[in-house]
Order: sequence, then structure tokens, then C-alpha cells
Amino acid sequence: MPLGPGGPDWLVTPGLVAHPAATAFMESRVAAILDGTAPEAVWLVEHPPMYTAGTSARPADLTDPGRFPVFPTGRGGQYTYHGPGQRVIYVMLDLNRRGRDVRAFVQQLEAWVIDALAEFGVRGEIRDGRVGVWVARPDKPPLPDGTGREDKIAAIGIKLRRWVSFHGISVNVEPDLDHYAGIVPCGISGHGVTSLVDLGLPVTMADLDHALRVTFLRHFAD
Repeated sequence: MPLGPGGPDWLVTPGLVAHPAATAFMESRVAAILDGTAPEAVWLVEHPPMYTAGTSARPADLTDPGRFPVFPTGRGGQYTYHGPGQRVIYVMLDLNRRGRDVRAFVQQLEAWVIDALAEFGVRGEIRDGRVGVWVARPDKPPLPDGTGREDKIAAIGIKLRRWVSFHGISVNVEPDLDHYAGIVPCGISGHGVTSLVDLGLPVTMADLDHALRVTFLRHFAD
């Protein structure tokens, strides 16, 4: 279903989508966008438990390699976890017409996630040197150096092919946070991970999907 006149297709796939199938779909859709036979797309999925490795992944950060399948990807970033209860948002958008500015595009993605989280009263923030969207945790003890604790709630990693994006964002709704124990998430130690439900909010996947949809055009106007 198009997201407004001339907007990208908004696709939601129920159930768990295997990573190879998701990659194959994205590759096909990006090719179609480039040759003008398909519109842009935003695709919302869930995956079975797995780890993915970005182009900067360090082998030492995969601390339990036998726990779940590990898939190398061409996206930016390091190791991350995907699994049930986490909304993965694949963004196949044409930066040829949206402006060939990678930094601005990533900032748009971050701002979109922050805006969607705000629909539930959650203050998401970004930090220099730490990718993704973070939530302050004053309810948790500070780090040994006195720094306040912050937990990651969303990860971002994209890839571009001839200025069309794919891969994208993951937002934790209610995943099993223990599954992150097999990696150093995004290469960042000291801080943890959280989810909307972990923060005490009774948010469903459908709730997040609605928030993402209503906030999208605030940041990606056609």
C-alpha cells in the first residue's frame, strides 16, 4: 500500500522472515527501483533469532558464535541481534531524488525513530560516537566512572547501491534481551539494551507500526 500519493510502498510481512529471504527481496526491490519498474518501499518484518555482522564487525565482539546463526551483511556498523519482538524496518529509498547526502539521510532515520518513540512518551537520543538511538536510565546504577547509564533501544545500519538505500533500522518492542549476550552490541560495552516493554510500556508491534507510519512523512516528505 503506498504511503500517500507518490510515496513509497508500505509493506508489513507477518510471521518470521529468514534473513536470506529478506536480503533477496531487498536486492530485487533495489534493482527494480533503479530501473524504474517499482516505487520506493518501507518494509516491516520480524526475524528468527540471529546475529548480523556489518562491515566494521570485529571477530572478538562475537562472544558466543554458536548461539544463533550469524549472517554477514554489507550494511554499515558492527554486530547486532535480530529476533522475535523486534521490529526491523528495511528502507529502500532513492537518494537520487531525496538528496545524495548520507549523513543527512542517517540523521533523518534517527529523527524518525525518535519521533515514533515520542508517541509513547519515550525520549530517544543520539550520542556522538555511539550509533543508534539511546534512552537514559536514571533508574539504574551509574557506570564506575560516574557516567549515567543509557540503554540502546534502536540500531541503524544502511547500505547504498547507486544511491538507493537498503537494510535500515531495528527497534526493540519486546525481544528477549538475554539474546544480546552473545555479542558486544554494535561494539559498545558498558551500556546496555532495552525495549519498550522493558521500560514498562504495554506497547505492541502494531502500536509501533502505527507510530512509525504516522511519523514517517514528517521526515521523508515526497
